[in-house]
Amino acid sequence: MSCGCKTSGDSTHSCGPKKTASGCENVNTCGNSYKLSVFDWLSNVQNPTSDRCDFVEVRFKNERKAFFKNINNIPLQIGSVVTVESSPGHDVGVVSLTGELVKIQMKKKRATEDVALKIYRQANQKDLEVWQEARKKEETIKVEARKISHRIGLEMKITDVEYQGDGSKVTFYYTAENRVDFRLLIKEYAAAFRTKIDMKQIGFRQEAAKVGGIGSCGRELCCSTWLTDFRSVNTNVARYQQLSINPQKLAGQCGKLKCCLNYELDSYLDALSHFPSSSTMLDTEKGRAFCIKIDVFKKKMWFAYVDSSMAWYDFDIDLVKKLIAQNKKGEKTPPLEDLKVPELAVASVDLIQENSVDRFEKKNRNNRNRNQNQSQNQNKNSVQKNKPRGERPERIEKTEKPERKERPAQNDRQAGEKPSDRNAGRNPQNRNQNNPRPQKNQQPKTQPDKIEKVEKVENTNNSDQAKVQNPNKKNFKKKYPPKKDNNA
Repeated sequence: MSCGCKTSGDSTHSCGPKKTASGCENVNTCGNSYKLSVFDWLSNVQNPTSDRCDFVEVRFKNERKAFFKNINNIPLQIGSVVTVESSPGHDVGVVSLTGELVKIQMKKKRATEDVALKIYRQANQKDLEVWQEARKKEETIKVEARKISHRIGLEMKITDVEYQGDGSKVTFYYTAENRVDFRLLIKEYAAAFRTKIDMKQIGFRQEAAKVGGIGSCGRELCCSTWLTDFRSVNTNVARYQQLSINPQKLAGQCGKLKCCLNYELDSYLDALSHFPSSSTMLDTEKGRAFCIKIDVFKKKMWFAYVDSSMAWYDFDIDLVKKLIAQNKKGEKTPPLEDLKVPELAVASVDLIQENSVDRFEKKNRNNRNRNQNQSQNQNKNSVQKNKPRGERPERIEKTEKPERKERPAQNDRQAGEKPSDRNAGRNPQNRNQNNPRPQKNQQPKTQPDKIEKVEKVENTNNSDQAKVQNPNKKNFKKKYPPKKDNNA
């Protein structure tokens, strides 16, 4: 069962098992979530007088509200779905306010008690079914109505469509800049929708209140949440607040100037009352100067020479008042350059105190040790540079390294070779001799024949031992053997 507590006024929303015909059990969340809702701060306060307010505020789609009289003394609360009097037929709405606050709201909106309509009953199941079926048609009817108005050629925009609770009447809300002739349009609507047609013109701000949206401040529009009266806003409001006259920034979603420009206007006017007039001129020894800018928050005024207006000089309003009083006496003030007091540089304080981006990352410990060693070496080098030339720098004592363990003799025994054979295999001359490919630019051998014979025997022993260890290993020939050094 629907209570209509969704902000858009869609009746398909349901509160679930908590919703009954008498209202929502959770009144605080459901009853106070309406657009332009009123907070009932007297809900938990008992009425000291015996007089009871018989009037109830009932809300319909979007922000439309009306006051009705509870002649049958039906026990109602916020969120109750009721069937009320309408012309023609009846309408279905949701109770949005009860109690003594209804009288205050009626007085505020200037609603008379004599004209108030009646509440018939609490809505039954049949009333709710007809109401929901009528609400489901509204979106398709709005699209069809826009097509018909466009085909006829009328300069208007259908903003919203609202069905009456019993489905006997349809209200079309539209916006237009000029007067519109509806004689042909109403005939087309009546033939297409087969019901009574009612046309209501609204302003662009009322359109934004019905549609809703998000403003440039990031919050929901004021006109669709709490603002009930629309005051006129002109460009002088922006001038008082020292804002640039930019229509794209000052205009809201309705295309008019933002209503929030009026919120702080009184504070600006109060602050500007202590300022001298912005059209004041100062007579200085260097020439006349005029006011070019005002800062309300810092209480300063910027002046520039009439001849050269590129250089600006800011002064406090107290000093400006003294200069104006001096001009009234017929005296000229000193030049603006001499009056300008140099501002002291204020040391900025970091409120966060941890503004490094990588303060949450885990730093590597090796980098810390490396940085420490680098800093120590730099300190030692600086100490050595400062010593006289005659003295020798002290040697840096190196930490003794642990002695390497000798390899066991089993490896030599298994390989079947002597240490001398290994050293002989490491000689680059022997590597060249192992290569069977002849070298072109070889020099004549100058070593004795005996040494050559010993080396050949050792090389043959090494090759035989390598074949025994790795029988499957292939012997690859070097394509480009290293050249022999003559000066070796």
